[in-house]
Parts: sequence; C-alpha cells; structure tokens
Amino acid sequence: MSASKPAKTLAEVLNELPEEERIILTMHLLRGLAAPEIANLIGVPERAVISLISSGKSRLSALLGL
Repeated sequence: MSASKPAKTLAEVLNELPEEERIILTMHLLRGLAAPEIANLIGVPERAVISLISSGKSRLSALLGL
C-alpha cells in the first residue's frame, strides 16, 4: 500500500498560478464577475480576460487532478 500525498486545497492551487491568471480567476469564480465586468475593472480587452479564464480553468483542473 503506497502512502498518498494529502489533497491540495483550492487556495494552494490558486497560489501556484501566475498572478494575473489568479486575480482574474478569483474575480470570475469566487466573486461571480463576468468577463466584460473584469475587463472593465482592470482595463484590459475582454478577449484577454476570456482567454485567461479558459487557460486558468484548464490549469486548475490539471493541478487538482480532475
């Protein structure tokens, strides 16, 4: 029987993301803001926010082993 490592918390996994991705994903997933709202708040194009949300979700899934 092999010893398994304890599962990482969402906070631990979020901390492994690049800062910009972490901020945008936090605003989207935890604050419930839509891409246009985030883009307006931080002053970046909406397409950039959409792209970071998509890549961030993929990276989170991989880090969480989903």
